[in-house]
Amino acid sequence: MAEGAPQATGPIRNPQDFWGGIAVLLFALFTLYAGSDLPGMRGFAFGPGTAPRLFGGLLVAVSLIIIVNGVISNGPPLERWGIRAPVLFIASVVFFGATVRPLGLVISAFVTLMIASAASKEVRWVESAVWSALLTAASIALFVYGLNLPMQLWPR
Repeated sequence: MAEGAPQATGPIRNPQDFWGGIAVLLFALFTLYAGSDLPGMRGFAFGPGTAPRLFGGLLVAVSLIIIVNGVISNGPPLERWGIRAPVLFIASVVFFGATVRPLGLVISAFVTLMIASAASKEVRWVESAVWSALLTAASIALFVYGLNLPMQLWPR
């Protein structure tokens, strides 16, 4: 940590790591719960619940390491955070899910990426439009031509 940087005080010496680890732990526990009714491994055969349990268990282990690190190591205090980024990011994902069929991949992917770009306070709209166009083209190349998925590109 840089010399002169603000240090957290109290029993939790690195609150950013501690609370980040708690968030990852909650996600991991939800993953384990959501996949609990899926059949797992039988002998050497993988079942549909094997990967969620494996990744959920690994996430639990990593999150516990991060939480312990937050308690024993020094770090910066929690910073203020706004609601803009999470709301716009979630809105972009919901928008894509709701519009990919009626609007097609081209329009929905481009607008989704523009909504996600708006999540940053430092957004540069021209750069965002260029990157959105490039990522949309890459999505088309990958999903439609590379993987041969039957996705409609434009509205009907």
